[in-house]
Amino acid sequence: MGVRASVVVCVTSFLLGSLFTHWIADSLTLWKSPVTDEHLWTAALYYSILTKGPVQVLYILTAIVILGGATIFWSFRDGEAGNLMFDGGSIFLYGTTVIMYMYSVLPNLFEKFASIPLHSAKDAFPRSLRSPTLDLASNHLICSVALTGVLILQAGRWWAELSDGDDEPYLQEKDAEPPAESASAAVRPHQH
Repeated sequence: MGVRASVVVCVTSFLLGSLFTHWIADSLTLWKSPVTDEHLWTAALYYSILTKGPVQVLYILTAIVILGGATIFWSFRDGEAGNLMFDGGSIFLYGTTVIMYMYSVLPNLFEKFASIPLHSAKDAFPRSLRSPTLDLASNHLICSVALTGVLILQAGRWWAELSDGDDEPYLQEKDAEPPAESASAAVRPHQH
């Protein structure tokens, strides 16, 4: 259990950290009000730079995602009640993140931001890029929340197993005690 949980927590934390690097762009579009054209251009330029990175980075991220998913499924396979609840929830959240990233984030990123028009920061932001830019930021936030849920579920699983382990010495003591005498044996006539 310890190695599997460590792998899941490390992989999930790594992926969460990778998503947090997008905060440079996402914070401008999600949390700054009003969203200006300058904010949108900054985010679009950041996403455009991501599309031009080496493809090997995607291969490494894919391998890390597969490692995390395989480890959660491996743990889930044990069939214990705690695994079914905590790992089942983790699989759902992890899977949601993977599916959202594969079918929404990556296609949006490579279709819309592989080449952006030449511009200055003060130019009007194209309407055709406005929605994809805001969608990317929203999807990154959803993926971050889902991965945080995986970490919370794994911490809950650890805590539940720790609590179960705390009960074992009590149960062992109780099993080791001799059976109490019956009430009729306890009431004996007093002999003189």
